[in-house]
Amino acid sequence: MGKSESQMDIMEKTSKPGKRRWTVAEISLSVLLLLVSCALSGLVLSCSSANNVCTTSDCVTAAARLLQNMDKSINPCDNFYQYACGGWLERHVIPETSSRHSVFDILRDKLEIVLKGVLETAREQDRDAIKKAKVLYGSCINESLIEQRDSQPLLKLIDSIGGWPVASEDWNATAEEEWSLEDTLAMLTARFNKKAVLDMYVWTDDRDSQKHIIYIDQPGLGMPSRDYYFNDGNFKKVREAYLQFMVSIAKITREDRNLTQDDDKVWEEMMQVLELETDIANATSPAEERQDVTVLYSKMTLGELQSTFSFNDFNWTRFIRGVMSSVSIDVQLEEEVVVYSTPYLEKMNDVLSRHSVRTMQNYLTWQLIIDRVNSLSRRFKDARARYRKALYGTTVEDAWWRDCVRYVQSSMENAVGALYVSETFAGESKRMVSDLIGKIQKAFVETLEELSWMDASSKEKAREKAMAIKEHIGYPAYILEEKNPKLDQEYANLNFSEENYFENILENLMSEAHKSLKKLREPSLLVPFLLNLVLTTSFFPPVFPAGILQPPFFSKHQQQALNFGGIGMVIGHEITHGFDDNGRNFDKDGNMLNWWSNYSAEHFKEQSQCMVQQYGDFVWKLAGGQNVSGISTLGENIADNGGVRQAYKAYLQWVDMEGEELQLPGLDMDHKQLFFLNFAQVWCGAYRPEYASQSIKTDSHSPLEYRVLGSLQNFEAFSEAFQCPKGSLMNPEQKCRVW
Repeated sequence: MGKSESQMDIMEKTSKPGKRRWTVAEISLSVLLLLVSCALSGLVLSCSSANNVCTTSDCVTAAARLLQNMDKSINPCDNFYQYACGGWLERHVIPETSSRHSVFDILRDKLEIVLKGVLETAREQDRDAIKKAKVLYGSCINESLIEQRDSQPLLKLIDSIGGWPVASEDWNATAEEEWSLEDTLAMLTARFNKKAVLDMYVWTDDRDSQKHIIYIDQPGLGMPSRDYYFNDGNFKKVREAYLQFMVSIAKITREDRNLTQDDDKVWEEMMQVLELETDIANATSPAEERQDVTVLYSKMTLGELQSTFSFNDFNWTRFIRGVMSSVSIDVQLEEEVVVYSTPYLEKMNDVLSRHSVRTMQNYLTWQLIIDRVNSLSRRFKDARARYRKALYGTTVEDAWWRDCVRYVQSSMENAVGALYVSETFAGESKRMVSDLIGKIQKAFVETLEELSWMDASSKEKAREKAMAIKEHIGYPAYILEEKNPKLDQEYANLNFSEENYFENILENLMSEAHKSLKKLREPSLLVPFLLNLVLTTSFFPPVFPAGILQPPFFSKHQQQALNFGGIGMVIGHEITHGFDDNGRNFDKDGNMLNWWSNYSAEHFKEQSQCMVQQYGDFVWKLAGGQNVSGISTLGENIADNGGVRQAYKAYLQWVDMEGEELQLPGLDMDHKQLFFLNFAQVWCGAYRPEYASQSIKTDSHSPLEYRVLGSLQNFEAFSEAFQCPKGSLMNPEQKCRVW
């Protein structure tokens, strides 16, 4: 059915280049006036059938949001992302405080406002866990006290770990003689949860999901990616700013210890630190070489670890015992460990032999300090400003209360989750999403029958695994049960002070380290393939209970086409992760086990390689013309492609059962088109060039635009819905499909 003149007028005003964009309120009012006008004038048919248009306030609001975000001057078959998000991109300017601005970031900002309110409200009936979260927040928000204390807590911390040679005159030959790499790394791991030079942690054994085991892996680095240590362009600018940051902090600490400023010495020593860190970065394996967990995994005893990896005569037994003694766990030479980083450990023997003890202590102290700058006074943050600008492109820091909210939420997730849920979450939403999960699980299982590359035996195993997925929607039930002591017990060992934010953080770090290490002798309670819509790193990092269950993702009041295209795709994405290039290596019980026939395994690799090539051909101009890494984003791309397919299939099955939905007012689009439109608008967002250069190297997800383009280019149903001709950008001749 064609548009009436009034409808065309409204749409042109919201989309034509050169015309101002309307606000949601203006579009909503216009759509309402249009509907009233049609009704009063009797022109029901020209405005589309009264029985075929949803005129509730929720439908009008949804239609206004969708319209406002679109750019209808773009042909959807030429670039569906620009078509769906062009209006959004034109209306939104990246805030000076942000490196990226997207639908996700806007939702996060709204959530933080809610949290600020609940964290600042003291209530007598608050349980212990909630009180502790509010004390922690109170200690953080007290900027005047943080300024007053200045460097005092940092200097005390430095002294407690043996000093910082570059900012001390006490570090001499005697200190070097007594120094031990094993003891220093053990202290950093157990007391501060800091992994430098080595990453040691306790986690569920990949090959036995019923028990925990010690893992040894390569560490993180001071800068976001190993590429920053070698490449030029923006990476060189970041590297120079990073060195300046290191030197500035060293000078501040020297000044506060009343030491003479010896600029040449400080620069020389911090350049040696950067050289060491560069050597460490060079020894690490790039993300593209760490995709296959079956290749990474190498189990051996502690005794075998000692004899296999010299690590410059490093005493592995002394190190691991030093870490585990912090939680009173004794380990013997027969203790099993999993090495995830054989190439790194082999290369590090030479690295460690090339650098002095003094440089090593300078480096380890710096690694601990860099994480603490945000909890120190303004002059420390000012010393970091140039580095942040080079790294993120931001010129202004976020409001301090936002940093406080984020820190308390990330360190006390369940306590803050309880606050949020009791404030805003509706149980009806949880029931509806639970129902959606069941529908999309069913769609995934049925989709298996469409796959010609997979044989019957492998399909049966995949079916069993998909049906074994457990759901975890919104929040764990116990956090709201007043008589259940579990939430308070979780934070029982924490004792925060309103006056000592810095020390509160250190207490949190030790608590987190000990909580993890203690699991070594405990059975694993891991639920295999938990479908976690609470803290999913894929979609909403790092938000919390029910934060994602709102428009555009979900609303019990919005049309199901939008819900399936939003939260439905998220659910499908998470299910598919159990079958991506990493998840496929695990069985229904969470054990790393090859349940594939040779035929299906070979064909999985062929199907995946198609996506590696497809996404690897995307050139991101914003990131200096770098190509997306088709290898390191493969898992997320497989999940995106599978997620949108399953959600769409489940939606069509819902329509078969319930009947077609009413159209949205002012939008001449059917329910299939609305599904794809809302799916795309979930990913509307913009990056600063500096952050684009970083994320293309560090993010396991493709850039927002290519998550939409790649998924829909591969989906025949999309091309049919928008009648895209074969060979157009959105309907290429070659399509890739795994699930």
